[in-house]
Amino acid sequence: MIQAIGLTSTSRKETLPTVADVSFDAPTGRITALLGPRGAGKSTVLRLMLELQPGRGTAHFRGRPLHRIPHPAREVGVVLGEVPGHPARTVRGHLRMLCAAAGVPGGRADDVLEVTDLDRVGDTRLGCLSRGMDRRLALACALLADPHTLVLDAPTDGLSTPERSRLHHLLRSHAGLGGTVLFSTDDAKEAARTADRVVTLEAGRVIADQEAVDFARTRLRPRVAVRSPHAVRLARFITQEARAARQSVEVVNEAGNRLSVYGSSCAEIGELAYRHGILVHQLADETGDTGPLVGGDGDRVAAEGDPPGRKPPPAPRSPARLSAPASPTDLTAPVTQVAPTTLTGPTSPMDPEEAAPGGTGPLAAPAAVRTAGLDDAAHPPRTAAPSTVVEPRVLPPAITVRPVGSPLRPVRYELRRATGIAIGYVTCATALVISAVLAVFLARTGHEPPARLLAAWPEQLPLPPAALGAGLLGALAFGDEFRHPALAADRGTVPRRLGLLGAKLTVAAATALLLAVVTVGCDALLLGLVYGGEVGALPSSWPVLAASWIGLVTGCSWAGVLAAGTFKSTAAGLAAVLAVPVLVVPGVQKVLSGPSVRTAAGLPARLQEFTMWPFGTEKFLVAGLRMITQPVGSALTLSLAALLCAYLLTVSRSRVR
Repeated sequence: MIQAIGLTSTSRKETLPTVADVSFDAPTGRITALLGPRGAGKSTVLRLMLELQPGRGTAHFRGRPLHRIPHPAREVGVVLGEVPGHPARTVRGHLRMLCAAAGVPGGRADDVLEVTDLDRVGDTRLGCLSRGMDRRLALACALLADPHTLVLDAPTDGLSTPERSRLHHLLRSHAGLGGTVLFSTDDAKEAARTADRVVTLEAGRVIADQEAVDFARTRLRPRVAVRSPHAVRLARFITQEARAARQSVEVVNEAGNRLSVYGSSCAEIGELAYRHGILVHQLADETGDTGPLVGGDGDRVAAEGDPPGRKPPPAPRSPARLSAPASPTDLTAPVTQVAPTTLTGPTSPMDPEEAAPGGTGPLAAPAAVRTAGLDDAAHPPRTAAPSTVVEPRVLPPAITVRPVGSPLRPVRYELRRATGIAIGYVTCATALVISAVLAVFLARTGHEPPARLLAAWPEQLPLPPAALGAGLLGALAFGDEFRHPALAADRGTVPRRLGLLGAKLTVAAATALLLAVVTVGCDALLLGLVYGGEVGALPSSWPVLAASWIGLVTGCSWAGVLAAGTFKSTAAGLAAVLAVPVLVVPGVQKVLSGPSVRTAAGLPARLQEFTMWPFGTEKFLVAGLRMITQPVGSALTLSLAALLCAYLLTVSRSRVR
């Protein structure tokens, strides 16, 4: 069950709030429609309920607000717009990625595909889906964690009639299994046909909260749809007989041969057409446009003696059903709606500058407003009237937009995200091909040392192709998240949690290590095949060179991840990788080449004397220190430290906000 209590949006400057004091219930096992024209505040109400924008009020989902639910995706399934997935990702791959984020098994993706009738398009890319399939995919994403409640904002907007019927059937099935469904629409006929209860909004306020049957009876105009090749003559006869019988009947001549008759029935129009020999192609009861032509008891309001053409008086609107509890924490306390009382004079609590006992000015907030007799010459003293206590209005609690949680299975999520699209494979293949071509070309000139030859790193390039490819893969790890925010599409951002960052750094490091090893292996194999085994042989100091090579490629990938996560852009991540050799390395070289009194020469030997390193690990320590003391290693280490500090600063700032 959903309980919305006093939802009020935050007003800007002197404008009125879009939504003011909206309260309603959505019962369990039923479909509730939030009806209203465009601009009535339906989307704002849903966003306030889901804590997606600031305001006041509260919304309880089975007795708990959303921020008190440990895993909101397992309680509330949300559809607020288009599916924010990468257009090159397949439907099944997108759902499996979200399964890892929601912490459910990957097989759940196949289950929801079957439920939403999308199993035949599981291998179709998201960019190739039609509007109806996209709506069903959004519903499938909402159903992944098997939530109890579904909240949908205009789910049938722009759909064809068969797609609408299919979506309505899915919602009815979910409600039939004991779930709660709340959706918004601006089509009164759709609300009457689909929902069990209709909450009507107008100008940001609830004007009616009714059962669907009562809504159709009191808020919709029943009409008779007639199609005839002699529509004009039939309309004239209907008007003449209604005037003679002094009945209130309205005939609207639609386009072509269609008539809409309000205030009559199919039997009456059929008998009239038969008497006058008029051919009728269609005669059916329909529910027409919004407009109360019926009274509270459901009978037609048609008094005898009405002049021809006069429309019946409108029926009174149903009052809004207010179900807010006395306090946000007491959901069972009865509520009595008291009509507002206008107080005039100095006792009015609405006057901000009330007359004080010695003059005019702001009144210090009293505990109660009392009315007493006047004691002066013109008015003799009299007994004071009993005091009237005006309770101050208790404002509903404030709604704070809270960041979305990290994926429950971050490493699995990142693996499925990285392997679900082809750009990662294309980047790795391109880096391998360019490295092989450069290695063959450099070996032909014979001027490059073996280390640069195997890495395909000429002096003219700031970085080798493998390092650039690893940096691009790292930049895509966060850049694609912000371009296609599948994790938090409704909030428009990506959670900057350390769990997600650690998963991305781990997967990026593994990818970079694999790319580094495969690149060197392919270059050595190709050089030995073209020029002989001596050219592609490994040098004697290969452990140190291998550690430096792996550190360079991994550092570039991490720099891309951190920069893209900090600046929310793939281009910024790649720019940070290129800035290391272009900008940071010259600065480090200038610092290291300056005059100095003391140096850290012989540090590995002194460390070895200070402690005993087991299993010959001092070799790896020496290799690591040599790599860091190089200009490129120092620049890369400095850049990674700066980017990590910037990332942590943005995380702490978002949490403080």
